[in-house]
Amino acid sequence: MAVYTHLGAEELAELIAHYDVGELVSAKGIAEGISNSNWLIETTGPNGKGARYILTMYERRIELADLPYFLGLLDHLSAKDCPVPRTIHDRAGDAFRMEHGKAVALIEFLPGVSPTQPTPEQASAIGEVLARLHLASGDFGLVRANTMGFADNLRVLQACGETGLASINPALPAMLEPARKAAELDLGSLPQANIHADLFPDNVLMLGSKVTGLIDFYFACTGAMALDLATTHAAWSFDDRGRYRADVGSAIIAGYESVRPLETNERALLPGIAKGTALRFVASRAEDWLDTPDDALVTRKDPMQFVSRWHYYDDYGAQLFA
Repeated sequence: MAVYTHLGAEELAELIAHYDVGELVSAKGIAEGISNSNWLIETTGPNGKGARYILTMYERRIELADLPYFLGLLDHLSAKDCPVPRTIHDRAGDAFRMEHGKAVALIEFLPGVSPTQPTPEQASAIGEVLARLHLASGDFGLVRANTMGFADNLRVLQACGETGLASINPALPAMLEPARKAAELDLGSLPQANIHADLFPDNVLMLGSKVTGLIDFYFACTGAMALDLATTHAAWSFDDRGRYRADVGSAIIAGYESVRPLETNERALLPGIAKGTALRFVASRAEDWLDTPDDALVTRKDPMQFVSRWHYYDDYGAQLFA
């Protein structure tokens, strides 16, 4: 989340008036994230009791044609009692509107706090919820290709160029060769579902060890469930100094398998998938580092954090997922 487009109070009030949520009380820009403009919206509420929502304006990486998938998946999962925010439809019944030539959507606000140092209990809970999400998404009627697949990651790194990568860190161009190898992995034979594909701790809301919300589904796609699990493992299992937390990593896998046991072919490919998903964030962060305007209300994320994780999976992945 971030703020790239600035809307005035009058514009926001006029926009919110298209929804049956009461009158606008306040709007605060949210600085975290990299792809969209977001505001925390407070209104008088549809019943006059006050309510909070997230307003999102889609800025980057989002194709208009994908929004029915993203927003429909939220509604589908919410209806199946997954901890996912529902879309607030406007008075005409539409899930999104156009403002300044860009799509905007109003999303239910869910309570909770994103964990900064996840406990094993929290990691187990997110593994369980991820498996539940995979099972619940099986009868969702829409599909979407993964636009951040391993071959796409290679193309992103190549587009950054060795000079551009080296301007971020001199060691970064060396990741081009591992990205070429990851692009050769075929995940098509693995069990598929509609997956979140970006389940970092800051995309999870929790109260204690209970998951109260999964948010930011804008990388969601139809793909291998093992890819989603590996992405979550890479995002949760390392501390802020890059050290692997074995208790958290093993708890994620155990929590997931308490709901949906991994198949033999999934487990066999997990080490390679984990390396590939680490490279995905090397590529996306490098691209964002080079493309983010200096005056944007956003903090750049260091791709080298995931270079370190790639090296860990390269050294120990076979042991981690045995």
